[in-house]
Amino acid sequence: MASETVNGGDQQTITKPPPLPSPLRFSKFFQFVSWQSNLRILVTGGAGFIGSHLVDKLMENEKNEVIVIDNYFTGSKDNLKKWIGHPRFELIRHGFNDDEKDKNMVYKVSHYAVLIIDLPLSVDVTETLLLEVDQIYHLACPASPIFYKYNPVKTIKTNVIGTLNMLGLAKRVGARILLTSTSEVYGDPIEHPQKEEYWGNVNPIGVRSCYDEGKRVAETLMFDYHRQHGLEIRIARIFNTYGPRMNIDDGRVVSNFIAQAIRYCSWNHIAPPACIPFLMGEPLTVQAPGTQTRSFCYVSDMVDGLIRLMDGDHTGPINIGNPGEFTMMELAEAVKELIDPKVPLKIVENTPDDPRQRKPDITKAKELLGWEPKITLREGLPLMEEDFRQRLGVPKKQAN
Repeated sequence: MASETVNGGDQQTITKPPPLPSPLRFSKFFQFVSWQSNLRILVTGGAGFIGSHLVDKLMENEKNEVIVIDNYFTGSKDNLKKWIGHPRFELIRHGFNDDEKDKNMVYKVSHYAVLIIDLPLSVDVTETLLLEVDQIYHLACPASPIFYKYNPVKTIKTNVIGTLNMLGLAKRVGARILLTSTSEVYGDPIEHPQKEEYWGNVNPIGVRSCYDEGKRVAETLMFDYHRQHGLEIRIARIFNTYGPRMNIDDGRVVSNFIAQAIRYCSWNHIAPPACIPFLMGEPLTVQAPGTQTRSFCYVSDMVDGLIRLMDGDHTGPINIGNPGEFTMMELAEAVKELIDPKVPLKIVENTPDDPRQRKPDITKAKELLGWEPKITLREGLPLMEEDFRQRLGVPKKQAN
């Protein structure tokens, strides 16, 4: 039976049962392949940073079949290269709204047919996908300020129309769907730390609103489908996440600091002391005032939390994040200590509507999911540095 959550909490009441799976699920066609996997799992945005790590974890279960849909707007096929060609894995390059040019595109996904038809907004967008799956992890959306400010309309359309498409699919086939929402729904929070019941303090017309408000609308759609159609939904509000495979130049603070420190040290190692200044690496750029706080969760902990939420009995929303809180100056100093204490800092102008503080209250995650993060920031940063050095082609200097 589906359950209802009141005011963001987890108090549950009985509502209508979830919809029955599509009749296709019981056809001879699908019975023929049912022995191959316990679960058919769709991951949208699976070529991205968090999505690709989620795929890795899901593929560890030899009875799972994983299907990824991604348009590579912020993701990369390289993140999934070890699974390409695997009999339990399929990758489809396609978008999630009505922007793609090709019409009536038909793909072969293992033994299943996938029909993707791009439609104008006046047409029911829930008819854009036909795919038999048991679970849907909906991660698809630009999550970096650089990317979502570059194309704000695409960002909010991905949040709203993309979520509608996935909800339509979940409704037709009776799949459980998990939305990765965000701590950005709390805006610049007055409550600290942030509990799930907090409704937030968000600017609805600011430069970040395409992402913040897009996720808030996506959450609304999830609960409306849950209440009206009995869909099994899960909502994770994820906080700042870091680790290997982050886009090196995506503008997020941890990737910025790691990349800037590595590049600065490599330039100073190669160039003579009197070299031209603009050839030097960039210092760590800290957005003013530097006292604003964030909480950073290592990606493997995040993936574990998402899977526990999907497989559990609670709709959410549930905060998934590391409650360890750091100022931006403290983070910069930690990166300097790791890579080179001589790397200089530079204070730069902050972006509009940047939250002054952010820290998750993870009481619900602990009590309902049995989840809490295991990897500290000081344990996770060296793993990220190693990955960035490999991709930047800058080996770590050997200690004398």
